[in-house]
Amino acid sequence: MVRREGFWLLRLFLMDEMGWGVVKKIYYIPVKKENMEPLRVAAYCRVSTKKETQLASLAHQIMAYTEQISDHPGWVFSGVFWDCVRSGLRKKGRNGLKHMLESATEGKFDYIITKSAKRVSRNTVELLQIMRYLKERGIQMYFEFENVNSFDPDAEAAITLSGAMGQEESRNLSENIQWGIQRKFEEGLFSYYKHFMGYRCVEGELVIVPEQAKKVRLIFELYLKGYTFSQIKKYLEDNGIKTVTGKEVWSANVIQQMLKNEKYKGDIMLQKTFTEDYLNGIRKKNVGQRTRYYVKGSHPAIISSEIFDKVQAEMLNRARLLRIADDNQISSGNRYSSKYLLSNLLVCGDCGGGFRRRTERGKIVWRCGTRMEKGKAECKNSSTLNDQYVRDILREVVCNGEYGENVVKDRVKRIDVYEKQLIICYAEKEKYQKCEFE
Repeated sequence: MVRREGFWLLRLFLMDEMGWGVVKKIYYIPVKKENMEPLRVAAYCRVSTKKETQLASLAHQIMAYTEQISDHPGWVFSGVFWDCVRSGLRKKGRNGLKHMLESATEGKFDYIITKSAKRVSRNTVELLQIMRYLKERGIQMYFEFENVNSFDPDAEAAITLSGAMGQEESRNLSENIQWGIQRKFEEGLFSYYKHFMGYRCVEGELVIVPEQAKKVRLIFELYLKGYTFSQIKKYLEDNGIKTVTGKEVWSANVIQQMLKNEKYKGDIMLQKTFTEDYLNGIRKKNVGQRTRYYVKGSHPAIISSEIFDKVQAEMLNRARLLRIADDNQISSGNRYSSKYLLSNLLVCGDCGGGFRRRTERGKIVWRCGTRMEKGKAECKNSSTLNDQYVRDILREVVCNGEYGENVVKDRVKRIDVYEKQLIICYAEKEKYQKCEFE
């Protein structure tokens, strides 16, 4: 201190003697060191498959991050989030990433480490969204491979470049996989990946399970006897027949899909669906956009081709929309609709399409299916019917004051719906009744 004060006195003396004038004396006051709270640090890691080597790598990463964070001075270990999913292109199915973002929202950590940008996401847009989401909450993300901290001024530019490279790698990989699958399809080669009712997969081949095959044959027999999907469902449940997964409750939709499944007659249709965009991974039904391949006799059949074809013909017959022929008679009937009687009776007088039951603003209504699917271009003048209004009319003009579905089913063949009127066609030939409405 004596030496420093002497320096300043000498400097002031010389400046005064030399005529330099007096200068300000500057003291440096050091920053006061506060007791800093420890940094809460977490980590995120991902592997692509559940193979033994990949799982071992995942376990090693979790252990390494746990030790690295726990041993670092000033850091508090706040967990490791991890995923084991094939694709890093989408958040879907990545519970670890979802948990990480939820924990960030709840403020459970301040800093997160990950091996590389590709491990977080191979979708550049999604990757930047995650970075920004964390940054908005004051959370830093450090990418080890790129040596980038998300709080760096040029972090987004660096991560965008790395993310774009990862995204391009995924695109090339997806194209190569699709090319390989396509070549196999063209050669009639395919792989079974899961069991389904009637079969189990043994070394890549379908083998019939006798007890399950009996259930499959029963479902086909019941349908040809006139049972609807819902009635088959009820029959199976009432008789204690369980699903392939051992459940006691069946799905009418699953029964419908079983009846349409060509695998039961020993054939297989390849490329029923396809992925249009590798980024979103959404599979679309192939209705002609891509080539399909039909392989006959690919495995043992449970149902004969004759029975299977009869079922398909019956399904077409039941699903066919009612239409009015030139002689004002119904060319084909549809008595097998859903659990709602009016589904089988109401016919649009404008386009000939069937009506569908809907709930709108808390009320049950009926609307033309063609109008709903294809709009005014295909059906211009269809009416929306209140369910209770139709029942009231049927109660008065068909059921003599007391509504009964069995009475309506026996007496009414169809109900033609026009813009301002209903025409009830009775089962008794050439008997019609017109009902006006506003």
